[in-house]
Order: sequence, then C-alpha cells, then structure tokens
Amino acid sequence: MDEGIRLNKFLSEAGVCSRRQADRDIEAGLVTVDGTVAGLGTKVYEDSRVCYKGKAVEIKDKLVIYAMNKPIGWVCTSAEADDDSLFKHVEFPERVIYVGRLDKDSSGLLLLTNDGDLANTVQKSRNNHEKEYMVRVNKPVTEDFIKMMSEGVPILDTVTKRCRVKKTGERSFSIVLTQGLNRQIRRMCDALDYRVVNLKRVRVMNIKLGSLRPGEYRRLDKDEEAELRRLALGRKG
Repeated sequence: MDEGIRLNKFLSEAGVCSRRQADRDIEAGLVTVDGTVAGLGTKVYEDSRVCYKGKAVEIKDKLVIYAMNKPIGWVCTSAEADDDSLFKHVEFPERVIYVGRLDKDSSGLLLLTNDGDLANTVQKSRNNHEKEYMVRVNKPVTEDFIKMMSEGVPILDTVTKRCRVKKTGERSFSIVLTQGLNRQIRRMCDALDYRVVNLKRVRVMNIKLGSLRPGEYRRLDKDEEAELRRLALGRKG
C-alpha cells in the first residue's frame, strides 16, 4: 500500500461495504482519514488511520495455513538469520510463521500460517497434539528399544512422555509424540545408544505429508483446516 489505494477500495477490501456504498458514505461524511473527514478522492496509506462511522477500520490478512515438505538442509529460522532459512528458498504469498520446528537434519511435514493464535495453540506441549515421525537408525531395532522409547526416556533433566512406537523395519520405526522437546527423538535414541540416520515428520494432528515433494507446499483445504482448528481448540466433534 506504499503508493496508497483509493478509500472506497480500502473499505471494500476491509469488508466494511461495497465500493458503491463506500462512495455514498464518504460523501455523507461518515468516513475520516487521520482525523479529517475524507473525500471521494482520498487515498489510504500503510500508516493511515481510517474510521468508519466512528470505528477504526483495518485490512487484516486472510488467515491461511500451508503444509510443506521441508527438505534436509533447510533451517526453521528467519531469512535474515540464516542463509539456509527455508524462507530464502520459498516465497509465500503471505507473511507466515512455522508451527513447530524441524531441525536442519530432519525433513518432512511443516505447517506454516499467519494465524499466531493457532500456531501457539498447536505448539503448546500441554495440549497433547500428536506429531508422527518415521525414523531410521544405525542398528537393528529391538523389542527392548521399542519398550523403552514407548515408556519414556530420561533426557534434558526430565523423562519423556509415554508415546506410541512401532517397529516398521529391521532398522526403522514410527513414533507418535505429544510433546516437542529440543531434538527429542535424536536425544531419546542417543540415550539408548542408537543414532538417528534419517528422521521425517509425516503427520501433525490430522494433517498428513502425503505426496508433497521436498520443497513443495500446498494450502490446506477447507475440511482439513476446519478439523485442525477443532482439534487445536479441543472441541468435540
């Protein structure tokens, strides 16, 4: 909005009224810009303060949620902080934030949104939102390993929450976490004398990675978004 937009367009995009109705209301003196009664030719800039019938009006970004397949090597940080930032590789239509980090050596499903409230709700460990990972390690997975991973492992001066772990191959397993300690799965494996060779997140709550290729992203469809919001708020279906 650096060059400004016409006031009637601003009011329309803000969802206040149609452009035609805006013109009538502007002529009637019902709209002010920066404290001055506006005219039909008035323009609105980023720092303008618009009031309609005495109430402030703002254009809010439409809330969006994206699912992305983060490749190994991309970093969950701001573009200014790291040359390997995912935001240096992908330009989103809106200014978005990631919902829960994936470390540089991990890949898979990453949610991004401009809805800060939703992001905070999904990330809070106490809300017990599920995140599912596929993991490959450096030696055969044993029944004892699965049992210990499932029941809780001492790391970072605590014991991890009980979780669902299932062997999927000689040296691979799936794990469903409801908490998000720093490098949790890698630290759990290290504590049991295993080393993670590959780690991919394949699900966050009801959202699955699906067929997204590394570096690709898509916007959630309406049903996915509605269910995600329902789960995030703890509502019963």
